[in-house]
Amino acid sequence: MKEAPQNSDTTFALSPAELKHYQQNGYLVRQNTFSSAELTRLHAALERACAVALQQAPTGQEYFLDGKRFVDLGRCTLQFEAASEASEVQKSFRVIEPIIEFDEVLDQLADDPRMTAPMRSILNTASLSLWTAKLNLKGPGGAGFGWHQDSPYWIHDCDHVDLLPNVMLTLDDQSRQNGCFEIIRASHLAGMLPGTDNGTDLGGFYTDPTTFDVDNSVPFEVPAGSLIFFNPHCVHGSGVNSSAENRRALIYTYQPGHRNTLKTGTLRPVIT
Repeated sequence: MKEAPQNSDTTFALSPAELKHYQQNGYLVRQNTFSSAELTRLHAALERACAVALQQAPTGQEYFLDGKRFVDLGRCTLQFEAASEASEVQKSFRVIEPIIEFDEVLDQLADDPRMTAPMRSILNTASLSLWTAKLNLKGPGGAGFGWHQDSPYWIHDCDHVDLLPNVMLTLDDQSRQNGCFEIIRASHLAGMLPGTDNGTDLGGFYTDPTTFDVDNSVPFEVPAGSLIFFNPHCVHGSGVNSSAENRRALIYTYQPGHRNTLKTGTLRPVIT
């Protein structure tokens, strides 16, 4: 990663206008934050991580929810694309969490001040720790993600779900064609919304469509290397990747310091 200036907290902290935008809309974008050279290094890291996860997957506990394949691998969860869409290593996966368990470069990224300084602004704290970190992989033909909030996934595992802001680092250019990330503007202001009640295993984790206005959706057609900060109560999702290119992204979720991570139950302090 690029070496940050010594006054990185001042350099990368949110301005009052940026913080106000985040608080009002539930998100904030900083484009072109990571260089092409840094992205190349991250692409290599995620290739390594995916290869290790794929190699270890047969040793994990496999299960299916709504026809979707999952594997619990020690302290990590692997989610796979449908078999018809899984040809190359990266296309096999849909989500790997926590991704930092599989490669040192991806673990070190959690301390990058370009991500952590804005988080200190959002949480108004000097001390941070990591809640979770995941890799979203959407190869050509990869399925979309239905409208959902993160908070219903986490409410049973912590008592501070309001204090878990996310930052997405786009690893490829994002467009509507490749199923870019989308948010329902200001949906975080309503807090945690009810899920659907359709009798499926995962239905309760998708947000009841009567509780938000899809016309308020904001598609993030941003270049690779951009950062998207968003509130855990924001309703968000993405479409199918109908392009011939990958649409990959890392999502790191932070919390105030001295709190353990979601899946490993260990403390991962932010050291910058």
